[in-house]
Amino acid sequence: MLLACLLFAIGAWLFNALNNKYKYTARTELIYKDEPQNKAFKPLQPDLVDLTVEGTGWQLLFSRLRIKPQSITVSLAQLSRRSYVLFSEQLDQVNKQLETSQKIISIYPDTLYFDFSKRTNKRVPIKLVQNFTFAKQYGVSNPILLKPAYVNISGPQEELTKISEWYTDTLKLDDLQNTSKTRVAIRQNNSNNITIYPTNIGVTVPVDEFTEKTVEVPLKIINNVNFYDIKLYPKKVAVTFMVALSSYQEVDEDFIEAVVDANDWRILGHDKLTVRIKRFPNYCKLLKIVPSNVDFIIEK
Repeated sequence: MLLACLLFAIGAWLFNALNNKYKYTARTELIYKDEPQNKAFKPLQPDLVDLTVEGTGWQLLFSRLRIKPQSITVSLAQLSRRSYVLFSEQLDQVNKQLETSQKIISIYPDTLYFDFSKRTNKRVPIKLVQNFTFAKQYGVSNPILLKPAYVNISGPQEELTKISEWYTDTLKLDDLQNTSKTRVAIRQNNSNNITIYPTNIGVTVPVDEFTEKTVEVPLKIINNVNFYDIKLYPKKVAVTFMVALSSYQEVDEDFIEAVVDANDWRILGHDKLTVRIKRFPNYCKLLKIVPSNVDFIIEK
């Protein structure tokens, strides 16, 4: 009975203590809104602040496990008149973002300073990040179409000079066997100081069934700087590749250039010349070249 009473008293004291109000510190991320339209700004401090929050002992106990809010939004409207923002002027608006049982007493640092520069615009190509799988015998039959193919970015000149292209989020499509038309989001920027337009684009992925095709391609000799009379045996090679059914009749030997390098004999001393493909259709898949090495005779 004594032990039970002791445990009950400790539990009652602990329950009462955890229901009391305490102050604790929580670190949170800043999200900016109301950015000045005619200025490019650069924060002179990290986008993290320490909140002194008044809450119950329960919240203090679990603050390391579940901090709310995980981010707070701060208005930059005052930057149109000055180069800093005071949290003390926005404390009421920030408190409205919290749980009703929490209250921010202060924020450190209270003042956020910004550096300004002239805002400029730049147009850069969009790079699609893709993760495609295809049904058997299917693949991309033509260039993937992005609409638009460029993104407009706006920000400080020194930041924009570092950017030459912009990536999309990963577009994942599985078991493709038909042309796919979809939309994909543009990857979010890591800086509050850069704006991007548009935020998403249209993507057309041409898909077709592929089949095997073999054509005979005449061999050309390169690097014959001494103009030797070189006879090749054979003079043509059979090039086997996968081609989309829609392009089967169109793609022939005129789309492919096969060469041998005279330096293989003249400099490297090889007794056979290796066949290399110098020109090949982008959306065909090379399978084999027969023969891959050819005999030759030098006539003086």
